[in-house]
This record gives sequence, C-alpha cells and structure tokens, in this order.
Amino acid sequence: MALRAAGRQSLVDTVVEQLRAQLAEGEWKVGDRVPTEHALAEQLQVGRNTVREAVRVLVHAGMLQSRQGEGTFVVSTTDPAEVMRGVRRAGIRDVLELRIALEAEGARLAALRHSPDDLRRMRAALESLEAFGQSGERSADAHHELHAAHDLEFHTAVVEAAHNAALSATYGWFSGSVRDSLVASLGDREVPSIVPADHRALVDAIASGNPAAAEAAARALLEAPKRAVEALLATD
Repeated sequence: MALRAAGRQSLVDTVVEQLRAQLAEGEWKVGDRVPTEHALAEQLQVGRNTVREAVRVLVHAGMLQSRQGEGTFVVSTTDPAEVMRGVRRAGIRDVLELRIALEAEGARLAALRHSPDDLRRMRAALESLEAFGQSGERSADAHHELHAAHDLEFHTAVVEAAHNAALSATYGWFSGSVRDSLVASLGDREVPSIVPADHRALVDAIASGNPAAAEAAARALLEAPKRAVEALLATD
C-alpha cells in the first residue's frame, strides 16, 4: 500500500505519523527492511532530510533500527511511547477517581468544620498556585514538579480543614500518588491544565458553610480532567 503524500506544511511530524500508521497497519512486518530514504521521499513527496529526521524519531522511539551498510529495519509495529502514555493515563484516571472520593468528602466536612485559620491557609495556597501558574516555563520538568507541589498544598489544606484525623492520614499517605499524577498531567498537553477559578469556587463554597455546595465544587474540579483522561483512553 502506497503511503499518502504528506502535506506541505506538516513536514517531519506528518511523516512520523504516517510511518507510524503504516507500521501499525502492517505495511512492514517486524524484521522487514523499510524502503530507502530516496524511495520514501518520492512516495511522501518530501525532501530526503525530512524523511531522515522522521526515521531518527522512530529509531529513538524503538520502532525502527538502523544498521550500518544494511538499511533500516522494523523492530516493533507498536510505539512504546504511546503504550506508556496509555498506561500513565490509566494511572491518572485511577488516582482521580480516588481523589474525588476523598476530596469531595473532605470538602463537605470542611464546610461544616473549617476554622478561620483553615480558610486563610486555603486562600494563601490558592494565591501561590495562581502566581506560579502565571510564571511561564510550562514545558520544564522542574516547573511541573513545583506546580504540582503548589496544587497539592491547596488540596491538602482543604482535606485537613475537615478535621478528620483518619481522612487526613489517608490523604497524606496517598499524596505521593496525587503529586505523581499531577506532574504527569502537567506534562501531557492533551490533559486539561489546572484552573485556579475552579479552586476559588471550592474555597468560596467551603467558606459559605454549605456542605452540599462544597462537595459539588470539589467533584466538579476533578470531574473535568477525569472525563478528558477517559476520552483519551477510549481513543488509545
């Protein structure tokens, strides 16, 4: 089956995606040698340099292997990176589901039991989260770690405002998984970013003393990313 011609504006990314698709569809089997750069360039109607860069991407991904003097061979028809993204997203979904259970109850109790100090702590954490979210460098791993830490501080403050020792202890034990899932989400462009306005709505609901509103706000804050992750998993 001939490869589709790549659009003029897509270049390397389009060629990578087309080669991935052809591998997944069985155009070449594991162990097969793929066509030469010249042949692929003609089929795709792009330059040989573009094909060379695309092949390098797939070699790095573990799908192709270049052998000096022999050519480029198929070693896998499945992109390991895509598989790992699917596994990671499944893990994020699991964490989100448990977070909803713990944080929704925490928010409900916090609306009934919070103190002025609890509200000050939540608002201070929210201010730090908002300021950090505006600081840029969203692609840096260190930035994701710090952003996740600020978000976790806010949610920990909400749970601890419930003044339930067992709930606080459980959430504290679980917080490592929460942090890891937040870092993974921040590094995944297809997962929604942290929205400070949703966090502000949660604080306002707790401050109002309305347990049903606080629980609903906590659920709403986490349901949006959970739905997004579920949609991504459904397409994997």
